[in-house]
Amino acid sequence: MSTTSQNPAAPSVLVISAHSGDFVWRAGGAIALTAHHGSPVHVLCLSYGERGESRGLWKQEGMTVERVKQARHEEAAKAAEVLGATIEFLDLGDYPLRVEPEVVDRIAGIIRERKPDVLLTHVANDPYNRDHNQAHETTLTARMIAQAHGADPSTPALGAPQVLQFEPHQPEVCGFYPELLLDITPVFDRKVEAMKCMTAQEHLVRYYIDLGMRRGVQAVRNGAPSSVQYAEAYKRTFPTVGAQLW
Repeated sequence: MSTTSQNPAAPSVLVISAHSGDFVWRAGGAIALTAHHGSPVHVLCLSYGERGESRGLWKQEGMTVERVKQARHEEAAKAAEVLGATIEFLDLGDYPLRVEPEVVDRIAGIIRERKPDVLLTHVANDPYNRDHNQAHETTLTARMIAQAHGADPSTPALGAPQVLQFEPHQPEVCGFYPELLLDITPVFDRKVEAMKCMTAQEHLVRYYIDLGMRRGVQAVRNGAPSSVQYAEAYKRTFPTVGAQLW
């Protein structure tokens, strides 16, 4: 996907995704929109989701873990390309996802290197998928380390990027409520194209198309122009700061 040249006024984004498909379903619109505006987006996949997130692949005869990982790698890399993002994989395993202290330090180094204005990741408490909780906690811990001046004196400390939690699959039981409804109408076709890359979980495509439409309706009801058709929902982790109330 070609984008405009980098726009210093648009925020850079780092996405920390528990599994290699999560970023597509939950934040594909935000990624494509940021890239469309000319700012860099990098996706960090903690695992491939090879055990618990790849049912379409495991239905194939003779499937192995390594073949699933390879397929997931290729699907996610193609989806990231469609959305306009760069991507890397840590291959930490899933169900459960385990993140050792040295890996948290490595992620903190990536955050310092990337210097994102915004971090996107999972909610704090998903009772259906504890890997998502681990990704959330890992993100906050790595952010904290990256902010510490003494953690790595050879590199500049991070500022205070917002952490936006993207919508979980079952928000009602995850304590999720929208604090930001992001208009992704201009790039929704990109999100759909990226979702269709994820053949291991192709059953989710229809669900997230419908969800985008519902959030678009909510955005209009909350003051967005009637031209908004599709949106993604996000919850803030930290307060926003401003000089006025509006």
